[in-house]
Amino acid sequence: MAATEILSRADIVKAPEVRVVPRTEKPSLIGLLREDMAKLLVERGVPERQVKMRVSQLWHWLYVRGVSDFDEMSNVSKDMREMLKEHFTIARPEIVEEQVSNDGTRKWLLRFPPRGAGRPVEIETVYIPEEGRGTLCISSQVGCTLTCSFCHTGTQKLVRNLTAEEILSQLLLARDRLGDFPERDTPQGAIVPAEGRKITNIVMMGMGEPLYNFENVKTALLIASDGDGLSLSKRRITLSTSGIVPEIYRTGEEIGVMLAISLHAVKDELRDMLVPINKKYPLNELMEACRAYPGLSNARRITFEYVMLKDVNDSLEDAKELVKLLKGIPAKINLIPFNPWPGTNYQCSDWEQIEKFADFINQAGYASPIRTPRGRDILAACGQLKSESERMRKVDRLAFEAMMIANHGED
Repeated sequence: MAATEILSRADIVKAPEVRVVPRTEKPSLIGLLREDMAKLLVERGVPERQVKMRVSQLWHWLYVRGVSDFDEMSNVSKDMREMLKEHFTIARPEIVEEQVSNDGTRKWLLRFPPRGAGRPVEIETVYIPEEGRGTLCISSQVGCTLTCSFCHTGTQKLVRNLTAEEILSQLLLARDRLGDFPERDTPQGAIVPAEGRKITNIVMMGMGEPLYNFENVKTALLIASDGDGLSLSKRRITLSTSGIVPEIYRTGEEIGVMLAISLHAVKDELRDMLVPINKKYPLNELMEACRAYPGLSNARRITFEYVMLKDVNDSLEDAKELVKLLKGIPAKINLIPFNPWPGTNYQCSDWEQIEKFADFINQAGYASPIRTPRGRDILAACGQLKSESERMRKVDRLAFEAMMIANHGED
């Protein structure tokens, strides 16, 4: 049996039909805050006295029912639907490829239309099913500008930021494909149970540095956590950053989601090499921002990501320094066995050494789970997401282990 099973859209899951049409320069209603949506409707002739009601209707259809076709909005008048179709779009991105791992991990290669004089771009989104939860890993940029030396995604140059619509569309499309929206004929106003959802958590850990696209990420996450729509708890949304210190403060004040830090080293000299943004925002500034993050407690901790690199950052001395560095910060340390990729100079730490490292941190009072391999046959791991033009040949994939993003946010 082939290790990677590429399935057609119809074969993967039974999900509602999704309208994907050729995209134009029509503005999308997806990814707009209510006030921005209201302004567009007024510009198109919707009477001021109706705008609040119309926005509420649209919000319900987009984010509770997940429709991608204006004609499915059954309680919106025909004239209104025709106006919406003429001037706006709510179409989903194109699915270029959909893969399902033997362990249930799913990866979508999505294509977004040109922006202005640009060209179509492609990004990857990954879904990780776990016992009692399902986590969606969302991208915020096409490519990345940080060039972390151990990260395969970072070898792809930054093409552009994703819009709030494109960030949010990854969640909408994944819910479509997993059958995670209520039935279309459920009466409006009916109580739709939140239990049993396939996507319970989202993590901004895909392609790109989210805090270098702050405004679009902020808008998308505020809509994702809106109680009248997608209604994800902010404690189930985790934003991962390599350490853009000014925006960490803004994230706490303006978004309020869970925070994860791509740490990977306990000394500035090594982190300058592994995570070059450290030269601009060194560890002392990063830790100060973490200590000031609002609402920290034993129940609301910062997650620190630490990739295990053989003979680089995996000694017991490194473990001791890590405990000192995080003193006073309610924290969890995720230990990530390194994912090899062609051309890398790093090796994964020996498993015995990883366990010793984890044991020391556990004894110091910090949870330090070691990520288990997930999605190994579809190259869907942390630091392995790249667009189609940059990805490895499929025959190379079987040579690599993959660790999936897991255990972030509230259970």
